[in-house]
Amino acid sequence: MPEQPGTPCGGPTSACAAVSRRGFLAASAAAGAGAATLATQAVASSAAGDAAAQPAAPGATTVQMTVNGAGRSLTLDPCVTLLDALRDQLDLTGSKKGCDHGQCGACTVLVNGRRINSCLTLAVMHEGDSITTIEGLGTPEALHPMQAAFVRHDGFQCGFCTPGQICSSVAMLQEIRQGVPSHATADLMQVRFSDAEVRERMAGNLCRCAAYPNIVAAIRDAAGART
Repeated sequence: MPEQPGTPCGGPTSACAAVSRRGFLAASAAAGAGAATLATQAVASSAAGDAAAQPAAPGATTVQMTVNGAGRSLTLDPCVTLLDALRDQLDLTGSKKGCDHGQCGACTVLVNGRRINSCLTLAVMHEGDSITTIEGLGTPEALHPMQAAFVRHDGFQCGFCTPGQICSSVAMLQEIRQGVPSHATADLMQVRFSDAEVRERMAGNLCRCAAYPNIVAAIRDAAGART
């Protein structure tokens, strides 16, 4: 049968015969650019709408706590850990997210004076609690005695674990003063400071730079037990 006018690309009388290869490519490029522009505008419009229409996540709750001596009110998802709340909502980034499994101690903070791994506890569990992070222990102008001891004894190298080490050290000395025994305590009725006690009690705070001898020396210094 003879080719009918307007049929696609069948011969010299087809509609495609009138379109050059260059013209076809130019038209295709223009169509693609137009589609991409429309898609970008749609995404941007959707994102702007989402940002304006998200006052709080569904199920969010408000928690009142004292952080470094100041009352704070946080509205957050019940699944947010204390570590993430401190870092992401309060910008207290001294507490580090090391393993996020409670195995390295880099996230150690003090809750009502006791040390905990903040990555293993939910922020909503600390309604009314007093939280102390490394930022609340001292300042560059007025270091906490433990911070000053770590500086004197080079108790850090990369420094990533240091905030957790210092917070843990402060609480650990308080445990010894209160007579709380450890696995290294020989006489449960006479809990005394010793390097062995320090090493045992600080076993949950890992230092990948292996500055352990200097850390023990710094804690001994801060405890007033220089030997």
